[in-house]
Amino acid sequence: MVKDLLHKQTLSHANEICSWFKEKTGKLAYPIYSSYDIRDAGYKVSNVDANIFPAGFNNICPTDKETSIGLMGSYIETHYGSQIKNVLLVTEEHTANPYYWDNVFTIQSLIEAAGKSVRVAIPRPLVEPLKIQSASGRELLVGSAIKTSSLMQEFKADLIISNNDFSEAYESWASTIDIAMNPPRELGWYQRKKSRYFKFYNQLVNEFAEVAKFDPFFLRVETEEFLHFDINGEESRNELANKVDQFLAKLRSEYQRRGIQQEPFVFVKNNAGTYGLAVIRVGSGDEVRQWSYKSRKKMKASKGGREVQEVIIQEGIPSIVSAEGSSAEPVIYMIGCELAGGFLRTHSEKSSTESLNSPGAVYKRLCVSDLAVRAEGCPQENVYGWSAKLGLLAIAQEAKEMGVDFRGYKYASCSD
Repeated sequence: MVKDLLHKQTLSHANEICSWFKEKTGKLAYPIYSSYDIRDAGYKVSNVDANIFPAGFNNICPTDKETSIGLMGSYIETHYGSQIKNVLLVTEEHTANPYYWDNVFTIQSLIEAAGKSVRVAIPRPLVEPLKIQSASGRELLVGSAIKTSSLMQEFKADLIISNNDFSEAYESWASTIDIAMNPPRELGWYQRKKSRYFKFYNQLVNEFAEVAKFDPFFLRVETEEFLHFDINGEESRNELANKVDQFLAKLRSEYQRRGIQQEPFVFVKNNAGTYGLAVIRVGSGDEVRQWSYKSRKKMKASKGGREVQEVIIQEGIPSIVSAEGSSAEPVIYMIGCELAGGFLRTHSEKSSTESLNSPGAVYKRLCVSDLAVRAEGCPQENVYGWSAKLGLLAIAQEAKEMGVDFRGYKYASCSD
């Protein structure tokens, strides 16, 4: 298995890798948290999606939640200073999704356990605060993050931590806010692109592979953007179909050269998508040409009803990981530049080549804290963890290229 080879190489070159990572992080601003979907095909392991405003903190291993308290406090102190006392947690407006609020409760609890006062708010006017009950029965009081609201007048926030992915820009709200925000709103999906992220991720894989002395193919995920996408236009779909066939031909040639038996397939994804929306698996250009009404409707689906105008064509990586007989994929959470937690996303109704980020997914245990005990015995957490760390650097380089300002942020190298 490639995972075992990568594990061996990262341990053999640990000093060089850590020096490389420390140098990189010292020059870049990176968000307070992030999460990464990892696929392990046996012949390669790669990060196939990155979330800068992750939900799902409630699903991470209980032991990891304990260690995350220190990581949260350390990030805030290191990058913003000890004067940060009051934190405003700005969330999504998913008032009808009780599972999302378990995530919010967990994040709030981590920040509070790190010694900060926390209030939860949404970037909308409210006549009065909302009382929301999470799926596990936790009660949350959610106020308005509008500058003139009673919450904002009474609670003088030193820092905003955002858990709203800003698929909507919230320009009018943001124009009135003069408090440092992390992750910055400008990294939201209203302008972020997956193609930019994967460009940097693959570049970093090449650098990392040179340091750790392995073939970068083992960690890369080939990705190509397709601009001016029109799901209703036959000409656009035909052009996309041709691109898919060309992309598959390159993959097939590469796989054959390496003796890989897997028949290549790809995912067509919204270039600014989230929540697993507008993602379709295809095995040929003809499948794109023959998309049914249902498939075309699926490719239209996006958070907030935004039109899908760009897509990426991405190498499909099947998963050899399973849990209790179901296909599974590791999801790794980070706080700053440190591994914070993880879980296995499983789906009993999906095959190893399908997207598992869909309704019906079930979460199983995966603890990254095991690495702190003995890295040599944890090849999964080690290899998947390094894919996530490369993803963090890719996000930081995205932010730099986009000109995103981490207001009030103090640069500091990661110790790992």
